[in-house]
Amino acid sequence: VQVVESGGGSVQAGESLRLSCTRSGLDRHFTAMGWFRQAPGKEREVVATIAWSDGQTYYEDFVKGRFTISKDNTKNSLYLQMNDLKVEDTAKYYCAASTRFYRPYGPRPSDFEYWGQGTQVTVAS
Repeated sequence: VQVVESGGGSVQAGESLRLSCTRSGLDRHFTAMGWFRQAPGKEREVVATIAWSDGQTYYEDFVKGRFTISKDNTKNSLYLQMNDLKVEDTAKYYCAASTRFYRPYGPRPSDFEYWGQGTQVTVAS
């Protein structure tokens, strides 16, 4: 299974970016996909996740109301619309997929086994 992200870049605070992710390879029963991020010196953290079957979403509090996760099952693709970006959103963003049990109310990075290489998002003040 391959996971590839795209769409990162450098923006000013208050601007928007849209990340995309495509999953390919073995056809497995995926339970969820998600976006995660890791800033230098910090642990990888959940940003938003989505159940692959019914589309139930989860957002961490720091992105609620600003970021929107969506998917296209026909394209095995995942998206993250990021609006009103803040300097503290600067990080490397990763897309991941899971065939494991999905916790819709408290997903963890360790729940996901297929990861992309990440795409850098830099927000300047």
